[in-house]
Amino acid sequence: MNAAEAVETIQREMTIFARRARASAGRMHPELSLVSYTLLGHLEERGGCRATDLAAHYALDKSTVSRQVAALERAGLIERRVDAEDHRVQVLHLTEAGRRILAQVTESRRAAFRARLADWPEEDLARFADYLVRYNAWAPQEPDDA
Repeated sequence: MNAAEAVETIQREMTIFARRARASAGRMHPELSLVSYTLLGHLEERGGCRATDLAAHYALDKSTVSRQVAALERAGLIERRVDAEDHRVQVLHLTEAGRRILAQVTESRRAAFRARLADWPEEDLARFADYLVRYNAWAPQEPDDA
């Protein structure tokens, strides 16, 4: 397989992966979309952040994040708190219900991955994990201002 064919295969397989991830997110918790799940995960990992930080991190439109945040607030999974250092800023945090739901969905997702990858040799798992980290670490280069 040449480089062009490999890139085409990667694109096709990543698309299939994304479709399956979206579908499985709905089955694991009907009220928690894949986007909502990732936003909750980021809030937990960061210990809270602003909605604009979520939009920037995931390269999402601010209105998309705003709708997701509003839905998560209505569901009682996140709450807004005034930033201790800058009282003009509101920071999003998980509620206890948000932590419980996130933990349940995370464990379900991990179990699904463990089942799907159960027959893979350890060295293949490590290589796959390294490739995913490398792929997701890429960031577009900003043009020089010079």
